Amino acid sequence: MLAVLEYHLVNYRRTWRGSALSSLVLPLLTMLGFGIGVGAYVPGGVDGVPYLDWIVPGLIASTAVQTAIGEATWPVLSSFEWLKVYFAQAAAPLRVRDILGGHLAYMVFRVLISAAAFLAIAAAFGTLHSWWSPLALPVAMLVGLAVAGPTAAYAATITSDSYLVILLRFAILPMSLFSGVFFPVESLPVVLRWIAYALPLWHGVDLSRAAMLGLDPGGLGLVHALYLIAWCAAGCLLAHIRYRRRLVI
Repeated sequence: MLAVLEYHLVNYRRTWRGSALSSLVLPLLTMLGFGIGVGAYVPGGVDGVPYLDWIVPGLIASTAVQTAIGEATWPVLSSFEWLKVYFAQAAAPLRVRDILGGHLAYMVFRVLISAAAFLAIAAAFGTLHSWWSPLALPVAMLVGLAVAGPTAAYAATITSDSYLVILLRFAILPMSLFSGVFFPVESLPVVLRWIAYALPLWHGVDLSRAAMLGLDPGGLGLVHALYLIAWCAAGCLLAHIRYRRRLVI
């Protein structure tokens, strides 16, 4: 697994400049547009918290999900269909668990880098209210892995990137909009609210918000963590099954 992780890190060392600017500019523009722009129309904030400060934890969790999805879609599909990287690694030989585990570890690393950049921008805007704020980083890694596993399994199942567009439009985009990032899920109709509760992003948003605002998550925090861990375990297991079907003859 470490050899596969090293392979991806070596590639990232050659290409990190292409994503470094967006990792800093996108959080900045998002905070200016939503936090300050939209926040001007929410003078009372949410639950007594300024709107910018309230959405930043959700934006960090959402960024983690988007980064994980980005790494678990086209890169996985191309490693199967176009570049055949996985087949080359399987011929090395490497076990399926090494190939999948190394790539998932790299995805979590990319999530950590993106979340850390967002947290640094948030600190510059003065939106951190607790010494527990750095816990938003492990939360981001957990929610990132929770979506990376099943997404990688899906990407290992398909043969055309048209199906990835369907995933982004009908699953990822709605999840990003209705998981409590921009407004409380309690304002949603009951049916949509329970759909939001079932999605991993809402649990990551709630944990991240509790950490950065210095709130006590109580027993619900443990439920959030266990639910995300269950998503991670199920997603990784499903991905292993799909990878094994493709790589083992």
